[in-house]
Amino acid sequence: MADAFETADTEETVTCLCITVYHPEQEKKQVFRALKFCQQQQLRADELVKFGRDPSACLFNFVDGRVSRIQFALHFFRHFKSTEFGFEIKNLSKKVKLFVDDVELAYLNKVILPEMCLVRFGDYEMLIQKQGGQSENCFEVRFELAKTSLWQKRVPERHPVPESGISYTDTPIEVDEDE
Repeated sequence: MADAFETADTEETVTCLCITVYHPEQEKKQVFRALKFCQQQQLRADELVKFGRDPSACLFNFVDGRVSRIQFALHFFRHFKSTEFGFEIKNLSKKVKLFVDDVELAYLNKVILPEMCLVRFGDYEMLIQKQGGQSENCFEVRFELAKTSLWQKRVPERHPVPESGISYTDTPIEVDEDE
C-alpha cells in the first residue's frame, strides 16, 4: 500500500512579495490605514498592481494627498527561457521620482526588482523581498509595518576619512612593533 505522502497532490508554491512599509508620520497621519497587514493577498499573475492615492485606480492605497493618484505599478512576469518569476516596477508619477535602491526612476521608467530592495518616494520607504514560487497563475503580496526607518538601517554609517587617507576607529588595532 502506498503511503499518504506518495499519493498526496504536490502543492504548487506561490511567489510572494513581502513589503515592509515605513513613513515618519505613519502613526499621526495613518497613511497606511487602507492596507491589510500581516495577511497574504493573492493576485492573478496577469494583473498590473498599482499603488497610489486613488482607490478607484489602485489596488493598494496610501491615504495621503502628497502621494500621486497612481504612484507606481508592479508587474509579475517569467524571465525569458526560464522557470523563474520576477517583478518589474514602473514609476507612474509625473511629479515624484521613485528610487529602487540607488536607481532613480523618472516618469514611465521601469526596472526589474532584485530579490530584495528598498523602494522610496517622498517620505515613503518600502523594503520589498521576493520569496520564489512555481505558480504561473498567481502571486501573493503581504504587508508589514516597520517602526523605524528602513533607509537608515540599509545605509551604512560612514566615518570621515582625514586627508592622510588613514581612517581612525574607536577600537584599538593591534600592530606589530617591527612594522
